Amino acid sequence: MNTNYIFVIALGMGIVAGLRSLTAPAVTSWAAHLGWLNLHGTAVAFMGTLAAALIFTLLAVLEFVTDLLPKTPSRTKPGPLTARIIMGALCGACICAAAGQSLILGAVLGGIGAIIGAYSGYQARTKLVNRFHVKDVFVAIPEDIVAIGIACLLITFSLRGS
Repeated sequence: MNTNYIFVIALGMGIVAGLRSLTAPAVTSWAAHLGWLNLHGTAVAFMGTLAAALIFTLLAVLEFVTDLLPKTPSRTKPGPLTARIIMGALCGACICAAAGQSLILGAVLGGIGAIIGAYSGYQARTKLVNRFHVKDVFVAIPEDIVAIGIACLLITFSLRGS
């Protein structure tokens, strides 16, 4: 696969992390555990363990639930935004590592993607809630589904280069 596509996929996984911080690493970890992403011998090989896949999945489910709570801080606040950047960087590094590319560049792209995803997701969600005069949950749950779908689609695209 063209190296540029791998970089776009790394950026895309960061965008997913910006939408849902733990969905991207859960999907990435399962892809590595199932052997779809070869992370053996890399600094991010731990992502392919069953323990990592289960932990990230559990945390992602918890995030889906806590996202619906009224006291959950905005994804653009410093703490949640930092977590999204770290998770985006981790996933971007994994995508690039599996393709034999620079982990650092992948991490940078994933982190940038997380910032893009966090702010654009926040804006989209706020505008949809206000535009359609619906409760936040009616936008939040579809956003969860979109984040999962995009992450799975990006992993599928990354497989084409394998």
